[in-house]
Amino acid sequence: MFGGIKATFLTDYVHTVVILVIIMIFALTAYATGTELGSPSVVYDRLVNAAALHPVEGNAGGSYLTMKSQQGAIFFVINIVGNFGTVFMDNGYYNKAIAASPVHALPGYIMGGLAWFAIPWLCATTMGLSALALEGSPSFPTYPNRMAAADVTAGLVLPYAAVGLLGRAGAICTLIMIFMAVTSATSAQLIAVSSIFTYDIYQTYINPIASGTRLIAMSHASVVAYGLIMAGFSVGLYYAGISMGWLYLWMGVMISAAVIPATLTLFWKRQNRIAAACSPVLGLICALVAWTVTCYKKFDGVLSVDNLGSDMPMLAGNVVALLSPVVFIPVFTYGFGADNYDWASMAAIKQADDVDPSAIVAAVETGSGERAGFVIVAPEQDMVKLNKASRLAKWLTVFMAISFLVLWPMPMYGSAYVFSKPFFTGWVVVGIIWLFGSAIAVGLFPLWEGRKSMARVFKGMLGKGTKTQTVETVGKSLESEEPAAEPEKKE
Repeated sequence: MFGGIKATFLTDYVHTVVILVIIMIFALTAYATGTELGSPSVVYDRLVNAAALHPVEGNAGGSYLTMKSQQGAIFFVINIVGNFGTVFMDNGYYNKAIAASPVHALPGYIMGGLAWFAIPWLCATTMGLSALALEGSPSFPTYPNRMAAADVTAGLVLPYAAVGLLGRAGAICTLIMIFMAVTSATSAQLIAVSSIFTYDIYQTYINPIASGTRLIAMSHASVVAYGLIMAGFSVGLYYAGISMGWLYLWMGVMISAAVIPATLTLFWKRQNRIAAACSPVLGLICALVAWTVTCYKKFDGVLSVDNLGSDMPMLAGNVVALLSPVVFIPVFTYGFGADNYDWASMAAIKQADDVDPSAIVAAVETGSGERAGFVIVAPEQDMVKLNKASRLAKWLTVFMAISFLVLWPMPMYGSAYVFSKPFFTGWVVVGIIWLFGSAIAVGLFPLWEGRKSMARVFKGMLGKGTKTQTVETVGKSLESEEPAAEPEKKE
């Protein structure tokens, strides 16, 4: 409700640090200090025994310690398609990218992406494998029974493993971690939805002359309304029997049809508005048809929640959602006339700010900008920096995509390699080191990078600092520093 995107940045920072600390506790307990497991060697031996008792169909040798997995390969594709949608279509990412300096956003996104990878990798390596290793232990919540499939799809693997490792403390850590993740993600989505409704819908189509106070009121109202809608929708999914695992697989079916049209809107000047608007809708229809028809054929006409959530229907729906616009976009673009967008309207978009630009514009027009302390950055200088950052981003994207999606997993999948004990130990050690690197990049580096800003804030709170103002005029980015107002002295 209050603080806007700045509050979202701070919330993300604090909550991410807490999540990383809790994952460290889980990992070190499982692989170093815990009494139930305590070392990679113990975990490895228990996983070998678990595979002997309950071999995994479709895995190399029925083992849990291999990348050669039929279900894993299907999930690999579904996961990539679904996360294309969640990243490319999440307005929360665009809000943060636009709010940040474009040149400084690049290293931030690179470090953030590399730091993030440790979370799913080590969390799965720790909690998923710990749950398997602890199923035969009296400390495990379902002992002497194994986890039910419904519990797995409901996302209870992590809390069960946490209780098995740490008892009641593990349950508390899990609750805190989930609270941190949910509130951080929800705050970003609330800001994203309120921004779209307030500026792209209300101000654009309903009340173009709305005052700032009115826009803030509409933003707050949209936050409340969206919160109620999310709560009601979540309750409905629960009573419909839709689990977290089911929903995760299904999200690509619903949202990934817009990925390619949205991307081409930014990168291809020939795509017209009809292609951009109609391709996602038709792609969604095709995805839903592929999803349900595949289920109908595979399960002899039985369309149930469980059948619709199985691997092959979800795979078909996700792939069709992502790729079907490849057919529709050229048809609409060249059938109705290709556009020739010159990017001028996009370049004219300026960041909103809290300062009054009139005084700064007057100073620039009179040539007193330098005397007023303004720093003027010409558009040409910005473009040089942006072009350099763009080239670096493209090369890094190609390198990391090939490394993480081809060079790392594919040889291990193709060779059907089953981890040896030394290899598994190295796998765990690298994951823990990566997590500590993530903690430094996410937890400590922002404090060091923002040390001057924090010092200025504290000085300002004491009435001894300076106030920095930033505004963009046509073709200019301006900054000024003014002495902070002295506190009024009472007679």
